[in-house]
Amino acid sequence: MEILAEAVKLFIGDKEILKGLDVHLRPKEFLGIIGPNGSGKSMFLKCLYRVQKPTAGTITLNGRALDELSYRESALQLSVVAQHNFYSFDFSVMEVVLMGRSPHKRLLDRDNAADYEIARRALRTVGMEECAERSFTSLSGGEQQRVILARALTQEAECMILDEPTNHLDIKYQLQIMDIVKGLDLTVVSAIHDLNIAALYCDRLIAIRKGRVVGLGTPRELLTEEFIHELYEVRAKVETAEDGRIYIRYLPQYLSD
Repeated sequence: MEILAEAVKLFIGDKEILKGLDVHLRPKEFLGIIGPNGSGKSMFLKCLYRVQKPTAGTITLNGRALDELSYRESALQLSVVAQHNFYSFDFSVMEVVLMGRSPHKRLLDRDNAADYEIARRALRTVGMEECAERSFTSLSGGEQQRVILARALTQEAECMILDEPTNHLDIKYQLQIMDIVKGLDLTVVSAIHDLNIAALYCDRLIAIRKGRVVGLGTPRELLTEEFIHELYEVRAKVETAEDGRIYIRYLPQYLSD
């Protein structure tokens, strides 16, 4: 899956949220979107998965304009794992996961044996198969997020969009979710709050501030001490581990004066 966004703008009322973003997502790439709160990361992703419609600019999926596709057609190509997932009814885990088969169905089609097998396979992938009959609302936050990931897997889409999926999760579940996604061999684009998570899992990063792209590169290229200070207004030390990966230590103000 290749996604190309060109000169994407978004107004909410009279406020310009996105100010001409250009983003190129390559096939099988894990692209992370970083930036301060309110920078436009999630709003851009919402334009991709069609919760928001860009005011200007174009987005194409494998060369086809997104706004020329039906919602069903785009759902067959893009799956989404969002930050918050609320249900008004007490669905079972299996019922939630089977919702991912909806784009493959006609209006009154029932779930069949093949759908259940796909759903069970997705639950095995995320380590939640034994919870298939449990109530979704009875699960912990990390367990719920793994179920939502399983639902996305049942769509069998080429590209997965992660809209800050690990916010509010403890580090165990953050790493579980990202490990699973990294091993899927899909095209992935994710808004990421934690720069160490971004450095561990992303092939490239794109930095957004105030609705504009302000940086692009591999984690090692982009996440310099100078750039982190420019983007987030915090001091940090960027160090290299024995395996060659970088990690970031943030410095409190009293140590960086």
